[in-house]
Amino acid sequence: MISFYSALRQFPAAILICVCALGVVSVPAAQSDNAALGASMPPLIEWVDNNNAELAALRHEIEAAKARAQAAGALEDPMFRMELQDIDPDNPQFLPGQVGATKYTVLQNFPLWGKRDLRHDAALSAADEALGRLRATSAELHARVKSAFARYFYVHHAQRLTADVLSLLQDLERIAQTRYSTGLAPQQDVIKAQTEQTALRLELLSLQAEKRQAQARLNALLNRSVAEPLGDPVELRAPPPSIDTARLEERARQGNPQLMVTNAQIQGAQSNDRLVEKNRYPDLTVGVSPIQREDRIDSWELMFEVNIPLQQSARRGQESEAGAMLAAAQQRVQAILAQVSGEIQGAAAGFEAAREQEQLLRSTLLPQAEATFSSALASYQTGKVDFATLLEAQRSIRAARIGLLKARVEVELRLAEIERLTGENL
Repeated sequence: MISFYSALRQFPAAILICVCALGVVSVPAAQSDNAALGASMPPLIEWVDNNNAELAALRHEIEAAKARAQAAGALEDPMFRMELQDIDPDNPQFLPGQVGATKYTVLQNFPLWGKRDLRHDAALSAADEALGRLRATSAELHARVKSAFARYFYVHHAQRLTADVLSLLQDLERIAQTRYSTGLAPQQDVIKAQTEQTALRLELLSLQAEKRQAQARLNALLNRSVAEPLGDPVELRAPPPSIDTARLEERARQGNPQLMVTNAQIQGAQSNDRLVEKNRYPDLTVGVSPIQREDRIDSWELMFEVNIPLQQSARRGQESEAGAMLAAAQQRVQAILAQVSGEIQGAAAGFEAAREQEQLLRSTLLPQAEATFSSALASYQTGKVDFATLLEAQRSIRAARIGLLKARVEVELRLAEIERLTGENL
């Protein structure tokens, strides 16, 4: 069989340029420093992290929760009391030094049995829960941006590929016209080439509309106006060579944002459960009272006070509530682990299938389609095959290229899903 490129050397250079352009699915990684936002994925992720209002609000909630934890572990404000004693009923006075005695008392409550530390831990778990919500929201936004960028990448390069095919068909039409003018081909060949071009122009219009939609969707995720310009997508990330599902599940146990939220809830429930148990024991209040007579401190009093935890029915209800909340959070962890494990298995299987499809298209189907086209082109030039065979060979090359592009995008989509589940980039 005549080789693909040796056959093309027998025909006009324009055809060689157009057909070779069909082989471009991924483009060079290098790009100018002033490339517009949208050329690659990392700047988009950075933009979302720095400009998303929901993420900013969650960061403020984390700071508020940390401040709340600091306050929860602090002592309550002391109490001050002043008592005027031995007031003369015949000549009542209400200022210190004008009565028989004035007693000043300062009271401070001291929670015992580690209650302050437990209150601090319970409140601090709320900060950890807010951090988990921040990471969950961030992971979800990142996954949506990655998916939107992959779609944007697909429609842009499908548009370029279709435009290259259209240019190739215009050259094939000129060959058909030349053969028709010399009586070597029927007029139907020219009409078929023109009809095929019209179908591609319609598809280009559809891809152009899809590209505008993809740009609008991406801008909306970036919290920008939908009319803001985006640079042409240059490249997708290089995927990892393989996926280890066991390792991914272990990483998900450590970094899955939903699990982080639930684990923080467990820690808070455990601290609250211990705190409710400690509330069975009394707290201590210490008071110091200097006593003023006339214009001098005449004596001092020291007071110790404890509360008596007698209301057991209310306390038993609090203990039951804390235990139920702890059990619910622990069960929720098991449910999330099962769900995440299943989703990782599914995403990993999809990733491997897309990678295998990409490799098969690149190494087998596409070279076969190119060889078929080169043979059909040479045979049509010598009148051995009709124009319909040539068009079908051209469609096979385009289908293989589009399939290769779709497989590459599917790899990126599955990778984004896995990263959402594990909470980190692979």
